[in-house]
Amino acid sequence: MSTPVFALQNVSKTFSGKPAVRDLSFSVKAGTITGFLGPNGAGKSTSLRIGLGILAPDSGKAELFGSRPNFSVLDRVGFLPEERGLYRKMNVLASIVFFGRLKGMSARMARKKGLALLKQFDLGDVAHKKIKTLSKGMAQKVQIIASIVHEPELVILDEPFSGLDPVNQRTLEALIRTLADQGTTILFSTHVMEHAERLCDRIVLLAAGRKIFDGNVDEALQTLPRAVLIQTGGGTDPAAALEGLVQSIAREGEAVNGRQNWRVELTAGADAQDVLRTCVEKGVSLTSFEPQKRHLHDVFVHLVDQDLSKGQM
Repeated sequence: MSTPVFALQNVSKTFSGKPAVRDLSFSVKAGTITGFLGPNGAGKSTSLRIGLGILAPDSGKAELFGSRPNFSVLDRVGFLPEERGLYRKMNVLASIVFFGRLKGMSARMARKKGLALLKQFDLGDVAHKKIKTLSKGMAQKVQIIASIVHEPELVILDEPFSGLDPVNQRTLEALIRTLADQGTTILFSTHVMEHAERLCDRIVLLAAGRKIFDGNVDEALQTLPRAVLIQTGGGTDPAAALEGLVQSIAREGEAVNGRQNWRVELTAGADAQDVLRTCVEKGVSLTSFEPQKRHLHDVFVHLVDQDLSKGQM
């Protein structure tokens, strides 16, 4: 089994008596895209900083490429922190070259790579402008470039899509895919599930400092109960007809012109075709029938709500 490029083992961290991370363990395999997901305040940034050796855990340990975080392994890592920080009086290209030099690049190579990345992000015309003249979105892109200019083996991005407009979010998604295709390992945190659903080989979901899911996107979607959206006419109530097939059935809004929308949550052994067949056999007046699509956002809400319910028991 290959050594993970990033690993946390039973890590806990408390600030002023309040737990931020609770016995967290997960690892990232080389060459994968891993999404580190959770609501704001879940402990994502703290966990990433512990993994990089910026913060010390109260207990547990962190490893990069099989070693405790140290200067030699950190040169193999690119990191975009949640709190962005660039030297406002430097020009854009000089700032990128500076960060490249800190990671061991020659000035010549850092300049060449920096110019190529600026062009890729449609920032070629601001290469010699000062950071302080840039918009928030432009500065965000410059910091992303600064974090990857040295072609690291592992790229860790903390909320990288924050501050980017939809076009530049797509540009960043394309860059992440390109880096992964080149063999770079990507670990990024976000609370916006659409990016993770499109990009990730694997996701780790955090709530209140605890890991509540670790697996691939398909496995995450399977945690959601299957559901069907139906519409009935003529004042029909399908509950009695579907007894035994459904876990729950609920009206969606008010009836309009005698037509009522329903959300039907299926039992573990039932599927959408069972519901359709039973409705037809029992004379339920159907005007619409659609299996509900499952998305990672729904998984996120479902698992976080489940975790909160457990915490209140």
